[in-house]
Amino acid sequence: MSFLWIAFGVVVVVMLAIDLGVFNRKAHEVGFREALVWSIVWTVVALLFNGAVFLYAGPERGLEFFTGYVIERSLSFDNLFVFLLIFSYFGVPRQYHHRALFWGVVGALVTRAAFIAAGVALIVRFEWILYIFGAILVYSGWKMLKENDVEVHPDRNILIRAARKFFPVSSEFGAGRFFLRKDGRLFLTPLVLVLITIETTDIIFAVDSIPAVFGVTHDPFVAFTSNIFAILGLRASYFLLESVLKTFRYLSQGLSVVLIFIGLKMLAADFVHIPIGMALGIVMGVLAVAIVASIAVERRDRRHSRKPG
Repeated sequence: MSFLWIAFGVVVVVMLAIDLGVFNRKAHEVGFREALVWSIVWTVVALLFNGAVFLYAGPERGLEFFTGYVIERSLSFDNLFVFLLIFSYFGVPRQYHHRALFWGVVGALVTRAAFIAAGVALIVRFEWILYIFGAILVYSGWKMLKENDVEVHPDRNILIRAARKFFPVSSEFGAGRFFLRKDGRLFLTPLVLVLITIETTDIIFAVDSIPAVFGVTHDPFVAFTSNIFAILGLRASYFLLESVLKTFRYLSQGLSVVLIFIGLKMLAADFVHIPIGMALGIVMGVLAVAIVASIAVERRDRRHSRKPG
């Protein structure tokens, strides 16, 4: 397993260095074609790594990784709506979206590692904590199912208020930099506030995603790596799906059902054993139904809108 940890670290560091240092050294607006290429690249890298897990850790761990990756990647799509709202709230020019998301992902690497390490420690010491995780997922899924509108209130964020209180904030984005020096004074750019909002929002999302992955595996390596590969592909997905996110109108409902299912699976683990392959099939089936239903309704609405009168 140590080989896989090393391989994971090397892959992540190299890919992020190539992403920021080579292809995105200069801030620019990411187009559909570039986003599509990077989305494919990150997906292929994740699947190749999944293949390595199959070979070196066994089929069970490989299937757990894939299931965790599918769940976390699906949950991350729902996060894209929030990112759109954050960028709109702060009026971030499109050419700076990638930089904010990139450093948001780097921060998420640290916070997710801390959450998963804490989760594993709790499970080892207090196995009954899994029931609490399951209850959290059922509650989160039900809440998501009932609430359709997503709102963002950075003005209520205590870290945003502290940043504005202790540091002067420039109205300029400074060519995508996080700090500006004017007249000998150091100013924060709005990108710092955007990054703070993204990071604190990710912590909130982690409350759902971390228990969800523990509903699939208790292996810290599988939980962490599947989670991180899903997040790494999130930025490309944002630019790829930005224009069509609203098409998937039933995705949130599908994700709600997935969270409730994983939560119930954890709550009933002592009474009903659901094989990982069956769990994967149910998750992918629910998401497929949500996506197909969304596309079908969208096409129906377009046909009706074209009819005269």
